[in-house]
Amino acid sequence: MSAGMVAELTRTTFALPGGTFHALVGGDPVAPPLVYLHGFPDHPPTAAAFLGALTRTHRVIAPWLRGYAPSPLGGPYDVGTLAGDVLALIAALGDAPGDAPGGARGRPVDLVGHDWGAVITYVVCARQPAAVRRAVTLAVPHPLTLLGALRDGAQRRASAYMAAFQLPGAGRRVAAHDLAAIDALWARWSPGFTLDVDARAGLHACLAASLPAPLGYYRALLRPATARLALALARTPLTPPVLQLHGADDGCILAALVDGADARRFTRREREVVPGVGHFLQIEAPGPVAARIAAWLA
Repeated sequence: MSAGMVAELTRTTFALPGGTFHALVGGDPVAPPLVYLHGFPDHPPTAAAFLGALTRTHRVIAPWLRGYAPSPLGGPYDVGTLAGDVLALIAALGDAPGDAPGGARGRPVDLVGHDWGAVITYVVCARQPAAVRRAVTLAVPHPLTLLGALRDGAQRRASAYMAAFQLPGAGRRVAAHDLAAIDALWARWSPGFTLDVDARAGLHACLAASLPAPLGYYRALLRPATARLALALARTPLTPPVLQLHGADDGCILAALVDGADARRFTRREREVVPGVGHFLQIEAPGPVAARIAAWLA
């Protein structure tokens, strides 16, 4: 990542109903707002080069999500609550330090989500479509499409970690092994890619301070609220335009299974498989992925 891109990002906080959320922000305060939602096991600084590229056209806000230090660690972690945090952030943007007073209040945002951030993006688009001008999801198809893909044996094997995270003490075991399990997931999901030493150290520090909270997202999948949300998602196509980007070498969610058959779930949707990258495509190829997103958002 270039020093210039990193220098464009600063730290700020947002006092929301769910607590004080920390975020990276950058770009012209009066530029169109873009909210970036990270996934697991990740946090905003690993995407600094990607976010820096997006600041050329947008005011970028990238929060640490619930369960990730230094944002609130307490649950619940069901996706409805997580989407509520994001909607509260969108509503509060006009009051953010450094933003034009009132400039973003009531203004729809461009929403970009990776992994769990993508799942949250779909739910935000369903719950409050007027809050989203356009959306981009990275590495994760519509949640109901992903559920259907689990019928495939290869995808079930790739998703076995989700079942492992349901076991008691999973978070303590991950932390006790010096986060080697996290490094193993990155290596499996983005083959051939390695975070640089500083980025890896920063991510480890975040997760060491956060675990087991990030695993709460997976544990919440088995709760009744998730089933109710799935039914709601099945009823109505998403109305904000959505761009879906998937890495061709993704070892977490297999791109071959995301075949575009879920087009009926969207009013307008474009889907692309990006060659030469894996699950963390926006971190592996920040410039090209940001350029594709900027073109879509324009």
